[in-house]
Amino acid sequence: MVARISVFVVGNGDMALIELESGRKILIDTNIRSAADDPDDDTPDVAAELRNRLTRDPQGRLYVDALLVSHPDQDHCRGLRRHFHLGPPGEWSKTADKIFIRELWSSPMVFRRASSQHVLCDDAKAFNTEARRRVARFREIGGSVGEGDRILILGEDENGKTDDLTAILIKTDDTFSRVNGEYDYSMTTRLLAPRPKSDDDDEEERRSKNHSSTILRFSLLGGGKADAGRFLTGGDAEVAIWERLWNDHEVNADWLSYDILLVPHHCSWHSLSYDSWSELGEDAEVSPEARKALSQTRKGAVIVASSNPIKDDDNDPPCIRAKREYEDIAKDASGSFKCVGEYPTEKNPETMEFEIGADGPRLKSKSMKATAIIGAGSVGSQPLGHG
Repeated sequence: MVARISVFVVGNGDMALIELESGRKILIDTNIRSAADDPDDDTPDVAAELRNRLTRDPQGRLYVDALLVSHPDQDHCRGLRRHFHLGPPGEWSKTADKIFIRELWSSPMVFRRASSQHVLCDDAKAFNTEARRRVARFREIGGSVGEGDRILILGEDENGKTDDLTAILIKTDDTFSRVNGEYDYSMTTRLLAPRPKSDDDDEEERRSKNHSSTILRFSLLGGGKADAGRFLTGGDAEVAIWERLWNDHEVNADWLSYDILLVPHHCSWHSLSYDSWSELGEDAEVSPEARKALSQTRKGAVIVASSNPIKDDDNDPPCIRAKREYEDIAKDASGSFKCVGEYPTEKNPETMEFEIGADGPRLKSKSMKATAIIGAGSVGSQPLGHG
């Protein structure tokens, strides 16, 4: 058995599926663009790719064991209402055949900060409504709830609003090994952010949804070997939160270490710097602390940008200067940097799929057009093999 991580081709957006060695499946974000429904459009049909990776339960429902929306930007939740069942489990429709969500993973702080100053898109509102429905259901029956009603709260809410939810609450910095209400032997995950509000937050940070992205570091069983692969994902978290993570965890730097990093904010310069790339160009300065937080590689680490092809221009995201920084970080680990929108080629990008076995992660080549190996390096501690 192996674990798998699939990073879908969604342009400047995020959508990644973790398939645990136990068989459970965790979807992080969704960016399913309506253009994929047009046969004359070349937008990848990631909805079909996702469905092909899922299985049906005894009721005939395609399902994910858990769904996390890292933060409420449209490019992290697009297509939610169209492709996923929201509402009580009994209202799932065989005719509509939407994907059934056994458990939601939701951070109340992400939505609270976003909604105070930023208008939520309809899919983000729908996710928030569903999260509230599930919390209400938990409170209503006073404990155990069934599939389709379950929720895991990632991080405490303000003013003690989650104090009565300890049974379904994960506090920031804690680890957990549960999926769909049950212990899962094949995963240990640490919640690194969002961090609770503090008096030290400045007003810009308080209102910025990108400071509130959920950041998780997964340690995955692969081929029966514990901690065979580590996966770090951080939504659109910007430079201030990475600085804070380093300042808080420099003595626990291993908490930030990874074999695979899904770079924050689609290879944006603003996860590494406060300066404007378009205005300052090469004079823009990197935050040393943020860079250190994002540099905790294991040998052969792969850094993945879920973005459009990266050009040498003023765009941000993706930003060419950020790409160069990540390439340097990967080089120091004898690893590599990859852009989903360019893999295996810019003209014909494909879902990037990693398999995690006892020898660590490897990038699976799914096409004769693809490169057979990630550079000359390795992922994890072992040389890469061919897919």
